[in-house]
Amino acid sequence: MTQKQILIIDDDEDLSLIISDMLESYGFGVTCAHNSEIAFELLSENTYQLILLDINLPDATGFEICKELRRVSTVPVIFASARTSETDRITGFDIGGDDFLPKPYSMKELLSRVNALLRRTYGFSREENIVTFGNVSVNFNSRSVTKNGESISLSLREFDLLAYLCGHLNTAVSKDRLLSEVWGAFSAVEPSTLTVHIRWLREKLEEDPADPKFIKTVYKVGYMLEVKE
Repeated sequence: MTQKQILIIDDDEDLSLIISDMLESYGFGVTCAHNSEIAFELLSENTYQLILLDINLPDATGFEICKELRRVSTVPVIFASARTSETDRITGFDIGGDDFLPKPYSMKELLSRVNALLRRTYGFSREENIVTFGNVSVNFNSRSVTKNGESISLSLREFDLLAYLCGHLNTAVSKDRLLSEVWGAFSAVEPSTLTVHIRWLREKLEEDPADPKFIKTVYKVGYMLEVKE
């Protein structure tokens, strides 16, 4: 679908730059944080599809970051560290890590681990990155939406919200999950903001926004994009 965004949290700036250049050459979007403070700031304002996390950081441990992250997000995490004891590896998995890559590692192995984890988490990408429901078509490559063949203007956040619902068709997604995954894991956005954005999407995409056919409210849970086969 859209370009996968990866967050590297590592205080080794030279290594981060090398990894960033390699991943970007394969089409990923990459952001680097060299301490936990910057990492939490980034995570409160952005969403990422994968996090590469070192254990030893100047102001916290990767374990602490992962614990906080797992309270609000299921974003896949690869621990990459020179700490390779069995205890550290087990701790990494027990607190919610998805993979553990010991340093030093090759760029080829890192890329393979990243691709494998993304496939397990998000599935294989379709040849046509387009989802259609009713008279609405959502193109993830161009980040564009049409209704009855006419272009529909969506804000950045409106598109991201719609894209997340498209990625979870016919599945009830909780309000907390939508706020975490669309606005940022540690975002201070109020739930009413999500409600407003859902209303805006309905006004732009539904034939009758007051009686939506596709963007449904799931009582006491959240929202769902319902697309019948």
